[in-house]
Amino acid sequence: MQLPVDPTKFWAFFSVMMVMAATPGPANLFAVATGMERGKRAALVGILGMSIATLVWFTAAAAGLGALILAFPKLFHLLTFVGAAYLIWLGSKSLWSGIKGTGGPIKSVAAAGRSALRDGFVVQISNPKALVLFSAVIPPFLEVDRPIAPQMFLFAAATIGMDMITMTSYGLGGAAIAQRMTEPRFQRVFAMIVGLLLISASGLILFRH
Repeated sequence: MQLPVDPTKFWAFFSVMMVMAATPGPANLFAVATGMERGKRAALVGILGMSIATLVWFTAAAAGLGALILAFPKLFHLLTFVGAAYLIWLGSKSLWSGIKGTGGPIKSVAAAGRSALRDGFVVQISNPKALVLFSAVIPPFLEVDRPIAPQMFLFAAATIGMDMITMTSYGLGGAAIAQRMTEPRFQRVFAMIVGLLLISASGLILFRH
């Protein structure tokens, strides 16, 4: 019986998502800021809004990527190398910022609105990294000889699950994390670790192909 997703590729994808989910970006910074400014309940509601936006992205990607792969299988393989190159670029950028110490202190990005659910949805649906994630990072892990929908379902579950865990940690520990992230030494070490992990993940993609 064929599994919906190749186990090796799934765990490689899971590893990439762990790194990307833990990296301080718009979503995690929003969770921190919301926890600091509005409290734990608002942080959790905001995280729910961001998760709904991620689900919207996955639904759109499942339809579009499925048709694209069936029509242009060679383009799918090209996206494999695009995805690997993207991860190398992200990793190199993070590694360089850690070496040079150019990372800035954490800043509040919480929108000044009454609805944390709406604010969270807007933050994630307009996050430019989300578009690149679904157009460049996910395709290399898809198998053309397996149904697309089950694969996207499992990838969505892994992505949203990791996002919710990390964003909840950021949100509930907002004050402590924000204080620590202002330390230049901590920023540099964190950035270098993230960079090395992302570059290693790109190596896994290239090795599999």
